[in-house]
Amino acid sequence: MGTLTERGRSVARGVFNPPARALLRLHVSPDAVTIVGTVAVCAIVLWFLPQGEFLWAFGLTILFIFSDSLDGTMARLSGRSSSWGAFLDSTLDRVSDAAVFCGLALYYAAQRTDAGQVWLAVTLAALVGSLLVSYARARAEGVGVDASVGIAERTERLVIVGAGVLLAGVWDVRALAVAVSVVAVLAWVTVIQRLVAVRRQTVAVPPR
Repeated sequence: MGTLTERGRSVARGVFNPPARALLRLHVSPDAVTIVGTVAVCAIVLWFLPQGEFLWAFGLTILFIFSDSLDGTMARLSGRSSSWGAFLDSTLDRVSDAAVFCGLALYYAAQRTDAGQVWLAVTLAALVGSLLVSYARARAEGVGVDASVGIAERTERLVIVGAGVLLAGVWDVRALAVAVSVVAVLAWVTVIQRLVAVRRQTVAVPPR
């Protein structure tokens, strides 16, 4: 396992280090890459998803998600890793996540059918649940406890939604509804898991 991890890190360094160094030589900051990447992803998903252009949305989003790893590599190489950078990156991740679900919600809202309204509601449930997953962990850390538990972290949710968008473009749009439904359920289960974890850590066990 350790060898595989090291190989993965070596591959990642080989991919991200050259462009990161090139941008640093051009005096581009990691924060600028974070902001530009987020703006680009939001623009892509809010333009293409409501129109049902799923392949364009998937392909271009994958291209700009590259910046999510690139900014961290730039910060490491330049020695600029900081609490501010971590805060900015985490905050803008929430913005791009919300944009994806808003784009999907606009797609379903435009259908003006009973089925479309149902999937609109499910998409909004996935949006709220996903944001609450992140909020619950951050708020728990604010009161001094750990809530890094749950079955659906951000990566898992994005992979499921991404797979749904891709399959909707190359196969059947119903795959998107399935993906959004799965994310909605998993997100809310994760919220509940984090609530339980925080309660266990903060509420005193009654004496026997």
